[in-house]
Amino acid sequence: MDFLHVTHSNFLIVMACVVALVAGFTGLSLTRDLASKPVFQKKASVALASIALGGGIWAMHFVAMLGLQMPIMFYYDAAITLVSALTAILLVGAALILLHFAERTPRIITLAGVIVGVGILVMHYIGMAGLELCRAVYTAAGVGFSSVAAIALCVLAFWVTYANRTKRNIVLGTFCFAVAVSSVHFLAMAGTNFVATPNVPDFGPTMSNETLALGVIFFSFMIFGACLWVSVTYLVAPATSRPVQEVEVQPTQAQPVTGLQIPCERDGAKVFVRSDDVFFLRADGHYTQVFTAEGQLFCAWPVTEASKRLLPAGFLQTHRSYLVNPHHIARFERTKDKGQCIFEGRDIPAAPVSRAKLKPIQDALAAQVGAIRA
Repeated sequence: MDFLHVTHSNFLIVMACVVALVAGFTGLSLTRDLASKPVFQKKASVALASIALGGGIWAMHFVAMLGLQMPIMFYYDAAITLVSALTAILLVGAALILLHFAERTPRIITLAGVIVGVGILVMHYIGMAGLELCRAVYTAAGVGFSSVAAIALCVLAFWVTYANRTKRNIVLGTFCFAVAVSSVHFLAMAGTNFVATPNVPDFGPTMSNETLALGVIFFSFMIFGACLWVSVTYLVAPATSRPVQEVEVQPTQAQPVTGLQIPCERDGAKVFVRSDDVFFLRADGHYTQVFTAEGQLFCAWPVTEASKRLLPAGFLQTHRSYLVNPHHIARFERTKDKGQCIFEGRDIPAAPVSRAKLKPIQDALAAQVGAIRA
C-alpha cells in the first residue's frame, strides 16, 4: 500500500489551536451563574454554550484540515461533514445538561468530561470519513493515544472548570479544553496515513476545500464575536450579577424556625422568605432551590451553609441534598430501604430520605409531628 506524502501548514495549525481556545472560553463562560437565572434563560445559555463548544471542536478540526497538503486533489462529503458537526454539538449539549440540570456530584463532572472526550473523538473520525478521492488509514497507536488524551484531558478540563465556578477556574479550564481538542486532533493525525482512492462515495454532495473554508471562516467569526461579547462580563461585573450576600444573624440552638429569614431571588429581585414558610431546600450545584407554597425560588446559600443555619432552627436533613421543614410534612412513606416525605401542598414534590437517614428521620418526625404513617 502506497501512502501519500502529507505536509501541514504551520499557520493553519496555530489558527486551529486559537479557534479551540476561543471556543472553550466562550462556551464555558456562557454557562456561568446559571443557577440564579430562570429556567428558560438557563436552557438557552446551555444551548448556546453547546454550539460554541461543539462547533468549536468541529471548526478546530477543519481549520487544521484546511492546512493538510497532499499531492492529489481531495474533497469532502458535505453531508458527513455536517453530521460530524451536529454530533459534537449534541454530545457537548448532553454533558452540559448533566452539569446544569442534575446534582453536580464528582461522578457527574467526570461523566460530563468523558462524554465531551468521546464527542471530540467521534467528531474527528466522522469528519475524516468524509474525505473523498483519498482514504485515511489509522494505526492502533494513533487511535489509542488520541482516545486516552481526549477523555483524560476533558475530564481534567471539566473538573478545573466546575469544581469551583470562579473566573480563574473558567480561564484555566479553557486552556485545558483547548489542549484536549488540539491534542486529540494532532495525536490522531500523527498516527494516520492516507491512500488515494479513484472512486468517490455517493453519500452526499461533494464540497471543495474552498467551500469548506468559507463555512469554517464564517463559523469562526461567530465564535470570535461571541468571545468578545462574553469577555465584557469579565471586565465589567455589575453588582447585581454577584450572588446575594446574606446579612442575617447566625441562629442559635434556642432560636425557633420562625426566627430566620432566607435570602432568595424571584425574577431577578431579592426577596426574603420566612423559614416557617419553606417546605424544603434542595441543593443545586453551589446554590440551593427553595420550595414554598408559592413556588420555587433561587437561594445563594450552598447546602452546607443552609445546613448550618437551618438544622439548629428545627429543619431535618433527609438526604445530603435535602433539608426539610417538619412542620409542613403531611406523612412519611417508607419503601424497603428508601423513604420520602410528603408535604401538605398538592404541587409540592416529595423529598427523598436516604437509607442512612430513615431511622433518625422517622424518630424525629414521630416526636415533632406526631401522627406518622410508615
